[in-house]
Amino acid sequence: MARPDIAAAYRHCRQRARSHYENFPVASRLLPRKLRDPVAAIYCYARDADDLADEDSRPVEARRADLQAMQEHVRALDDPAAETAPEWIALADAKKRFDLPVEPFVDLADAFIQDLEKTRYADIGEVMEYCRRSANPVGRLILHLQGDPDDAMLGQSDAICTALQLINFYQDLHQDIRENDRIYLPQDEMARYGVTEVMLRERLNTLPLQNLMQFQYARADRLLRAGAPLGGTLRGRLGLEIRAIVNGGARVLWRLRQENDAFARPRLGARDMAVVLWHSLRPRRRGRGS
Repeated sequence: MARPDIAAAYRHCRQRARSHYENFPVASRLLPRKLRDPVAAIYCYARDADDLADEDSRPVEARRADLQAMQEHVRALDDPAAETAPEWIALADAKKRFDLPVEPFVDLADAFIQDLEKTRYADIGEVMEYCRRSANPVGRLILHLQGDPDDAMLGQSDAICTALQLINFYQDLHQDIRENDRIYLPQDEMARYGVTEVMLRERLNTLPLQNLMQFQYARADRLLRAGAPLGGTLRGRLGLEIRAIVNGGARVLWRLRQENDAFARPRLGARDMAVVLWHSLRPRRRGRGS
């Protein structure tokens, strides 16, 4: 069996990671050099699973089968030489070199399988359980790249990743219901604030919706604050990356809170990024809008 070109496989993953717009750093230059390649490989796995759930036009049964096949593939993943696709070559190498656990990969695909069928969430408990599988595995895998994280570090990572997932939901209120008939806002909280699905579907920027979203923003902010100490616990460039992610999420939340339109999707510009980097290089207790 021919030896795979692992360097080329990682280069392919890095290019894919850079080509997709994100509000938060993905395998950025803030990361230690040794972690950029495996983070890009993890990103490609998550992106492929996400695309099967949201971008593939085939019937649900075919997409579910492919996601389940991804789960089985990653369970058996061991030898880069046994793979042909660059994404799998890179992931096999990363999994083997860093002794990555398989459960986070399986959980990620499981969340996207759920996306194929579940479109409403009764309460925040259901939303948080979804985030546990759709977002938290990525943070846990990055911590495992660095070493053997303890429970406190894993908990803080989970809080950050859940907050970022919620922020993404808040920015895609109309897109999620228009394109995939999904609503990630808890149904009981929508009812409590008098928000209807019609408001989301027709982009009706009502006062009840604005009030509901301010409540949601405050929840995400609490989660970011709960996870923020991780950026001080981790030393060096990884700690800097975590601080940049937390501050980036905080900046997006700040912009969302300033908007009069609940359907606004702010993107961070050069000035925002400068603020994020400044606060990340100078760690301090984070205040609102910092």
